[in-house]
Amino acid sequence: MAKGYWIAHGRVDDVEKYDLYRAANAAPLAEFGGKFLVRGGAREVREGEAKPRTVVIEFPSYQAARDCYDSPGYQAALKMRQGISESDLVIAEGWDG
Repeated sequence: MAKGYWIAHGRVDDVEKYDLYRAANAAPLAEFGGKFLVRGGAREVREGEAKPRTVVIEFPSYQAARDCYDSPGYQAALKMRQGISESDLVIAEGWDG
């Protein structure tokens, strides 16, 4: 079964409030088996444009990645992030080749 991924490029406008979002999203991410592969850090944009922060979270399956995003726990955390950051998020199915 192919893994699932959240791939996000974001910008944080209020670091203190964003830390509350990060604390709130920990439980739903753990519940659905989410594991951070990339969480900020050094990077280079080689083509196109991207917001200043990159995050990649791996899930045991594409369905788990979708279910986590749609879960009540993550949706509550997401409301905390709105207005203090901006993000482009893609949920992608991994290649199982």
